[in-house]
Amino acid sequence: MIKYLGSKRRLVPVLTELFARSGTTSALDLFTGTTRVAQAFKAAGGEVTAVDSARYSEVFARTWIETDANEIDTTALADELARLNGLPGEAGYVTATFCEESRFFQPFNGERIDAIRQAIADDHAGSELEPILLTSLLLAADRVDSTTGLQMAYVKEWAARSFKPLELRPPELLPGRGRAVRGDASSLAGRLGSFDLAYLDPPYNQHRYFTNYHVWETLIAWDRPEHYGVACKRVDSRDDDTKSVFNRKREMPDALRRTIADVDADVVVVSYNDESWVSLDELREMCAVHGDVVALGFDSKRYVGAQIGIHNPAGERVGQVGKLRNQEYVLVAGPSATVNHMTEPFRTHLVT
Repeated sequence: MIKYLGSKRRLVPVLTELFARSGTTSALDLFTGTTRVAQAFKAAGGEVTAVDSARYSEVFARTWIETDANEIDTTALADELARLNGLPGEAGYVTATFCEESRFFQPFNGERIDAIRQAIADDHAGSELEPILLTSLLLAADRVDSTTGLQMAYVKEWAARSFKPLELRPPELLPGRGRAVRGDASSLAGRLGSFDLAYLDPPYNQHRYFTNYHVWETLIAWDRPEHYGVACKRVDSRDDDTKSVFNRKREMPDALRRTIADVDADVVVVSYNDESWVSLDELREMCAVHGDVVALGFDSKRYVGAQIGIHNPAGERVGQVGKLRNQEYVLVAGPSATVNHMTEPFRTHLVT
């Protein structure tokens, strides 16, 4: 899984047990990101719909949620990954933009990314293997990048992993099928159908995933966009249609309230943290439209950027390290008996 801001890796066991104890089968993951939680629900037997506005998220969802592992020719996939791994590098947009104008990848890996991405476009556009091969490429690129996990900047000196050669590996696919949907959560929430359980992990603040992971957006779109700034961000980062209402402090609370209310699900689970623009009490009130609400709290380490301080574009530290831990909240809303049964193993984490 790629390095990702707001990853729910530590909460996945909790969320998986909540899903299992709900006794439900259909699930909605409305801000799916890397699909980590959607994958866990699918692995637990759920039929999952995974939604996000990011291109790379849609590709991940098509790979891990829509694709049925039992229907993929694994020999053909392995053969194609071997062929792509054997392609000679060929300098193109990635090399020029993300290796020479900026320093996200070493040039020898940038050349290989260019060659492999173009081969996927030429040979697999629209095929069932396309999202799987694109996922493999993004995971491979993430393993050799030179960042702290966000693509608003790169580290001053080449990261040790950037010297490793890029290697495509087969993603671990899951049996069963689901659905991948790309779009804005606030407009789609009420139009996706009915679900047994809906999980929402909305953005917490002003940090935009479109710009934080603009390199992945470009690798998937493969549109060679104009760019600006030290990080060579896509020029359409400035467009209003790439900006989310959830990143605007004044608008976000009402948008979240409407989105939670619009979801059609028997049980709604929302994860959030104590650094957000919405208080826990406000969040409880938003979730109460779906029934009784129980809030759980979990101590968590903050993302890596918070642990190394603030740096300028030259890589020099210009800010101090802030707090290193925060409180992750999980709110469960629905029929009283169901909510109490789901949260019973986590009574020591109740937040009153």
